[in-house]
Amino acid sequence: MDRAEHYAAANRQREKVEPKLEGRTVINLFFEDSTRTRTSFERAAKRLGADVINMSVATSSIKKGETLIDTAVTLNAMHPDVLVVRHGDSGAVKLLSQKMNCAVLNAGDGTHEHPTQALLDALTIRRRKGDITNLSVAICGDILHSRVARSNVHLLSAMGARVRLVAPSTLLPKSMEVLGAEVFHDMREGLKDVDVVMMLRLQKERMQGAYLPSQREYFHFYGLDYEKLSVAKDDALIMHPGPMNRGVEIDSDVADDIERSAIQEQVEMGVAARMACLEVVTANLDSWRKENAQ
Repeated sequence: MDRAEHYAAANRQREKVEPKLEGRTVINLFFEDSTRTRTSFERAAKRLGADVINMSVATSSIKKGETLIDTAVTLNAMHPDVLVVRHGDSGAVKLLSQKMNCAVLNAGDGTHEHPTQALLDALTIRRRKGDITNLSVAICGDILHSRVARSNVHLLSAMGARVRLVAPSTLLPKSMEVLGAEVFHDMREGLKDVDVVMMLRLQKERMQGAYLPSQREYFHFYGLDYEKLSVAKDDALIMHPGPMNRGVEIDSDVADDIERSAIQEQVEMGVAARMACLEVVTANLDSWRKENAQ
């Protein structure tokens, strides 16, 4: 995060390229649709001087029946330095990392983890609030299907924040309580005196069955508007990892609040955080390869 702070400042300058990855090859392999994450990883790699390959899964051999392991073997033969992977199955990125002779970054796997999103979220909070320790952070919405929520619970708790999860019982996994987060089913109780409110979208593509009576009722009870936000601290930060469903989990006026919303800043910090990750994972890559070759 400290390194990401450097890149956040550098990215606002006219000359944005720092060739730390000059001569390196980064492959973006996304099995799921993505706008923010893939674009920011691409921008991050290019600003570090790397050669970037964006693989389109829709037109690749994977659609012809090639297995994930065979894909890894094929990519490994191209000698990339970093493989950035998003996959719909939890654990798929870990499997790929075991078959690759390069650094592998998780850009989101199933409902499991999204570590770089948590890093950019924490970076955004730290820049706005100064220190994460003892902050009260409420993560609200579809926790059940959210890899963003899981990664944020891990990271923010490790950094000393008190994390609350706010959602209907149908959208809350029991495992979250084991991680040390407080669980609330009432939005107003969950938001009382919090420093940060992070909203999550309903992931309909992962839902099979009826989790909610209707979107209208969901917004009434769990959608963030100024009335519900009034119980949080006056300077509570408003966040959303995107994409947003306005009028479903968040009101447009709240999302566009100039003073309190950090949603656009999250997008900006995504490039800086991923530049830092790419720098870190390649720093000792050559020595690691020599050790494994022996």
